[in-house]
Amino acid sequence: MDAARLEHELKELRLTVQYLEDLVAGLQYEIRFRDCRIARLEQENQRLRKRLEEQAPPPPPPSPPPFVKSNQPAGRRRRPGRKAGHAAALRPPPEKIDRVVDVPLRRGRRTRRPLCPQCRTPLRPGTLKHHRRVVEDLIPARVEVTCYHTRSGWCPHCRGRVESRHPGQPPAADLPHAQLGVNALAEAAALRVENRLPMRQVCSVLARSGLRLCAGAVAKQAQTLARWLAGECEAIGLRLRRSPSVHADETGWRTRGKNTWVWCVCAARHTLYHVDHSRAGRVARQLLGGNFGGTVVSDFYGAYDAAGFERKQRCLAHLLRELKETARDSPAFAAGVFYPRCKRLLRDMLALKKRWRELDNAAYTRRACRLEDRLEALTRAHGADAEPHAKRLAARLLRHRRELTPFLWDEKLDGTNNAAERALRPAVVMRKVTGGSRSEAGAAAWAVLASVLRTAKQQGRDGVDTLRELMTRHWAGREPGLLTAE
Repeated sequence: MDAARLEHELKELRLTVQYLEDLVAGLQYEIRFRDCRIARLEQENQRLRKRLEEQAPPPPPPSPPPFVKSNQPAGRRRRPGRKAGHAAALRPPPEKIDRVVDVPLRRGRRTRRPLCPQCRTPLRPGTLKHHRRVVEDLIPARVEVTCYHTRSGWCPHCRGRVESRHPGQPPAADLPHAQLGVNALAEAAALRVENRLPMRQVCSVLARSGLRLCAGAVAKQAQTLARWLAGECEAIGLRLRRSPSVHADETGWRTRGKNTWVWCVCAARHTLYHVDHSRAGRVARQLLGGNFGGTVVSDFYGAYDAAGFERKQRCLAHLLRELKETARDSPAFAAGVFYPRCKRLLRDMLALKKRWRELDNAAYTRRACRLEDRLEALTRAHGADAEPHAKRLAARLLRHRRELTPFLWDEKLDGTNNAAERALRPAVVMRKVTGGSRSEAGAAAWAVLASVLRTAKQQGRDGVDTLRELMTRHWAGREPGLLTAE
């Protein structure tokens, strides 16, 4: 019985093993079939992806960084140039003719008749005309070397050796090479400061005339020239202290790789630059003096409050710009009541000042008083506004209430600080091109030369001619004050 039972169990186990082997073989077949199908589907997927990529639209261009301005929308643009009916803006004609050249037509050998320059056909009689073609051109510059034979002797009174000097000769210096004359010094300084060229570019421009210099020589000569013109720069500062109103502003500068500041104080005919490590109010007080009695037009920077000036006019353009930027970044502020009311008030104040000469005294005074009442009501109404930006700006208006309207009562006072910002723009461009100054002496020299050249431009003077005249005046021992004469 046991043997029969064991044989029966063995037979069942063999059948079970056979069944499992058949089952594994079937599953392996299904796996191979599935692998083939997956491979076929992957190939089809890749083909469809390529077709989709080919038919898809091009991706949008990457968004520019925040400091890049957006492109103007396409549409009808105003035609360049002046409007119809206005006189053309042409260059003035030359004041004199230096050279006259006669250019005749070629004539035939036998007939002596004028011929066509292209086909040599005789021109039709009676059609000949005379034309006047004026051409302006530059004469290539060249270097002129002058050797001054001077005399010297010992002065017992001065206790030193004195030497004769020509009016156009720089102060004598024993150098292994030649000194730079007044024209070369003035041209190099103008290229560096007025045209804002790097030192190597200044050398490249002067090399076209045959004057070979290195960047270090130009920097050293600029510092020497600034020391000669320091007295004129001080005279400009004294003249600004006597002005009834000045515009003041500041911007960043780099000196020896460190952050410094360029201060600018300007009036109608004078501008003074100063490079300082501090942005505190004491710098403005130092430039204008402790007893300055005029009006200082500035932005809302707190240093002008710390400077302690008695009379101030705040820039309304800064307020309008901040209102616009805040409305752009804060939809809640743009949808509020304070934004349109404040913007309309500031624009009405600037518009009224433009009508100073149109309105009589009574009408102008009445409108100016009404604007001051509107300003007072606006600050009181929004002093506790729920919108934080409106509350902040209303508090600023209330704090500077007496410094927003003085320009309404003074014809020569401006309600914006655009004059100082325009004066600082050359410094901003100079900083972008050159990166600032490599030394303290270089920064001080730039400030002196920039003050002189900017003041000369305000007075309608040529910058190079002004530098020449100031140098010859300094060499002759004359007192500074050319640019501050009444």
